[in-house]
Amino acid sequence: MVHLLLPRRGRRGGAGVGEALAGGAPPVTGAFAVFLNGSFGVGKSTVLEHLGDQLAAAGTPFALVDVDWFHRSWPPAPDDPENVLGEAENIAAVWATYRHAGPRQLVVSGVIRSGADRERYERATGLPVRSVRLEADAATSEQRLRRRYSADQQTALDWHLQRHRALAEQLRAADLDELALDTAAMAPAQVAGAVRRHVGL
Repeated sequence: MVHLLLPRRGRRGGAGVGEALAGGAPPVTGAFAVFLNGSFGVGKSTVLEHLGDQLAAAGTPFALVDVDWFHRSWPPAPDDPENVLGEAENIAAVWATYRHAGPRQLVVSGVIRSGADRERYERATGLPVRSVRLEADAATSEQRLRRRYSADQQTALDWHLQRHRALAEQLRAADLDELALDTAAMAPAQVAGAVRRHVGL
């Protein structure tokens, strides 16, 4: 399954995000961030790596951000129970460092459930976000999740197994992405190539 979707952005929002990211990255005319959106086990991190490899091979400067590593902190702040503001501040800081080295294409992997999520990432990066949703059937996602976690990570595995289907349905219903790609039907390098061609890189 490969199909184009018209983006349907929800209401912009996110109380407190503007204040938290005030003075962040200024907008860059014509630039955008590519966002690999999707549920657990669809292959976002793997495709992110392949996309970076392809950009490097093409001589295109780039920076990769896997959102998972920007909110892995516990306990969260009382006013930020899901670590979303901390995540955005971390991304803004790292992106500013990358940009200091010169212009480059930003590629992010994570989850955009709502217009408020998109707004938060756009504020953090100073860039419009172009999201591509990666999908996979439940059996493929669960097989990947089981490979990801070792025997002593059963709690984490169970958490993801219980939630990946509902999140996939939520993302599909939200319909916030320009393109949807079935990662079970293509190799990661093929998925990365399809993303790159779609956004014109």
